[in-house]
Amino acid sequence: MSDPECRVGPRGLRRGAALTLVFAGVLATGAATGALPHGQKQQPVHTRSVAATADGDEVAAAAADAVADGKSGTEAAEEVVSRSGDRWGAVYDEREYQEFEQALDGTYTGVGLAARRSADGQVAVSRVQPGSPADRAGIRSGDLLRTVDGRRVDRLPVSDVVALLRGDRTRAKAGSAVSLGVRRGSATRTETLRRARLAVESVTVRRIGAERSSGAVLIEVGSFTKGSGAAVRDAVEGAPAGAGVLLDLRGNPGGLVTEAVTAASAFLDGGLVATYDVHGEQHALYARSGGDTERPVVVLVDGGTMSAAELVTGALQDRGRAVTVGSRTFGKGSVQMPSKLAGGSVAELTVGHYRTPAGHGVDGKGITPDLAVSSGAEERAETVLSGLGGGS
Repeated sequence: MSDPECRVGPRGLRRGAALTLVFAGVLATGAATGALPHGQKQQPVHTRSVAATADGDEVAAAAADAVADGKSGTEAAEEVVSRSGDRWGAVYDEREYQEFEQALDGTYTGVGLAARRSADGQVAVSRVQPGSPADRAGIRSGDLLRTVDGRRVDRLPVSDVVALLRGDRTRAKAGSAVSLGVRRGSATRTETLRRARLAVESVTVRRIGAERSSGAVLIEVGSFTKGSGAAVRDAVEGAPAGAGVLLDLRGNPGGLVTEAVTAASAFLDGGLVATYDVHGEQHALYARSGGDTERPVVVLVDGGTMSAAELVTGALQDRGRAVTVGSRTFGKGSVQMPSKLAGGSVAELTVGHYRTPAGHGVDGKGITPDLAVSSGAEERAETVLSGLGGGS
């Protein structure tokens, strides 16, 4: 999981995913947030503030009372939300929310490495962003992180390790220093890195099966940040004639719904992408016309495919536009709306749910792929794509 996307652990998962199905332009102040970012206008979500609901009123009142008493409005609001039973409800202080908005815009402050738990329980570097501080320091995929600023991290949750890499409220700034103890083989060294403002690499494209006449195109979408929908569309339009597309949404935590709709539109010629309700009012999201409806498509999913990524999966599956391969998706199909609180914090409370074009609810259920595969999913997906005439 990369620096700006790590949403693991009970608290981290809820706080991160709470922003993965928010629509652009719904912040009470009028600022476009688009949950992890802003995109082109679709059918707009109803813009009533979360504070219009009873729970929202309680959260807002708790924050206001705390600020009036000289206490933390964020902590008071968090306490109310934690008691509300809202699985995806969350409260962010001003800096945290600003970082989420920036991440959705495709940037973040960090050192440019992704971390994961290794098979033997250690914290390993899974990816290093080219040109980042970590890359310039010579850190490579497979290295083990032993310490961050002198603190041992081998037994910490990966989400906590990423939080240390990002820095606390006073240190999470470009140019601030962080010291990493890194082990490669039997050698351990210490590297001091300077955090930097980095671009999120949300979409990568590469050819597979190129030895054949047409081959196929693998499009990996790590999250739906600003511009990712257009990147998917451009990759589809630029694919060789007759080449199939393997759309990899594994581990995608969601993002801007407007970007997800744009991505789905790359494979559809108009029509329904999803429906959703907000405070009981029904709305719909539609694909743009002119997408590629002929090219074979296989979508790879797993338990880390969430929210806006599930929206794309459900649309392509229900519309008969793609074969889905992998394991059941996460099941995050709820809509959150942000409301600014006293003291500058932002509350996110669930206000509705979305459904796939066929009317299937996703929240708490996930999407079952057409072909369930527990291991070797990418190889099976390539085989399926080849059988569809996709050239892989």
